[in-house]
Amino acid sequence: MRVFLIGYPGALGGANTEAWHTLRLWCRYGVDVHLIPTWGVDPAWQSRLAALGCTTHRIEPHQLETVPGLAGAPVVSFCNREFIALVPRLRALGCPLVWANCMTFLFDHERECFAEHGPADAYLFQSEFQRRELEPQLVSCGYTAEQGHLIRGALALEEFEFAPRPHVPDEEFVVGRMARPDLDKWSSNTWPIYAAIPYARKRALMLGMDERTHAKLGAPPLFADCLAPQAITVTQFLSRLHCLLPINGGARENWPRAGLEAMAAGVPIVAQHAWGWRELIEHGVTGFLGADDSELAFYAALLAHDEALRLQITRAARERLVDTLADPQRLWEGWKRLFRSVGQHVSDVDGLPHAHSYAATHAEEAAA
Repeated sequence: MRVFLIGYPGALGGANTEAWHTLRLWCRYGVDVHLIPTWGVDPAWQSRLAALGCTTHRIEPHQLETVPGLAGAPVVSFCNREFIALVPRLRALGCPLVWANCMTFLFDHERECFAEHGPADAYLFQSEFQRRELEPQLVSCGYTAEQGHLIRGALALEEFEFAPRPHVPDEEFVVGRMARPDLDKWSSNTWPIYAAIPYARKRALMLGMDERTHAKLGAPPLFADCLAPQAITVTQFLSRLHCLLPINGGARENWPRAGLEAMAAGVPIVAQHAWGWRELIEHGVTGFLGADDSELAFYAALLAHDEALRLQITRAARERLVDTLADPQRLWEGWKRLFRSVGQHVSDVDGLPHAHSYAATHAEEAAA
C-alpha cells in the first residue's frame, strides 16, 4: 500500500515530530511511504527518511499533478495549512484525504475549506478530549462519526534511552518544560508556580523561549536557565531534568508529545489536571495531576523529597508506554482500520506485502 504524507518531519513542533514517528510506524509495517514537502526540504531529514525507505518528491506547488503515483493514493497531513490549500486539487486527483488536526479547535482556513469542499474522508483524533472538542464543530461541514478514528500519537521508543537522572536529597533538583515559543503554550503564572515549589535547592531549565515568551512571563528568577528553541536536543534536555512541569497559558493540550517523550526518557511529569493530560497520566501512578497552582508546586516538591517515589513513577510511566500508549501493534491496528475505511487494502498478516485489492489481500493471508 502506498501512502503520501503532505508535509515533512522536523525537530520543532508537535506536528513535525508526530509525522516522523508516524512514518517510522508505517514503514515498520510495510507501507510504501512517499512525502511531498510543503515546500522546502531539510537535507538531514531527507537522508533520515531515505534510510527508512521513504521517497521524497521535491516539487514546486504547481507541479503537484505530476507526482508519480499520487493520483488515487491516500494522502495524510498533520496540522498543515498548505495541505488545506491543496484539497481541491487532491480531490480532483481522486486522493482519499486523511486529516490530523493536532489542536483542540478548528482554524478558520480549515473550517472554510471543509465547508466549501466537504469533509475529509477520515479524521485522526489522538485523545478522547480532542474528539469531544472537534466533532461538534465538524458536523456542520458534513462530518459523520464513522469518519473519526482515535489513534494515539506514535512514539518510537527506541529513540529514547530510559535513564532517569538520579537525585540525592538536599541536592539540586531540576524542574522544567519544553515547548515551541507560542504564547498560548506558556503561562504568565509560570515563575510564581516554580517559585512556590517548597524545595530549597530547586533549579528551572526551560527550552523553547524567545523574546515573546520572556515578555509574557517576565524576568526569569535567579534559579532559572532559559534556552532558545532547539538550543539543545530533546534528549539532551530531558537528561538534565528530574521533573517535567509544563504549565500552559491558553493552549489546551490534545495528546502532549512532550509528555510522551518525558515518560520514555524517565522524567516524571507534574501537569495540569485538564485536557489530554488526564488521558496520558494516571494520577499518583504514572505522574501527578495538579488541580491548581498550589498542587502543581506541591507535587513537584514531593518528587524532590521522595526519590523512591520519583523512580517508581518513572518506571510505571515507561511501562504504560510499552504496554499500551506507544505499543506499535496497537497503534498500527488503528491505522489499518483508518486506511481500510478510505478504501485501502491492508493485510492482517505481518510481513506480507500489502495487496492492491481485497481479494488479493485475503488470498495472501490464506496462503500464509
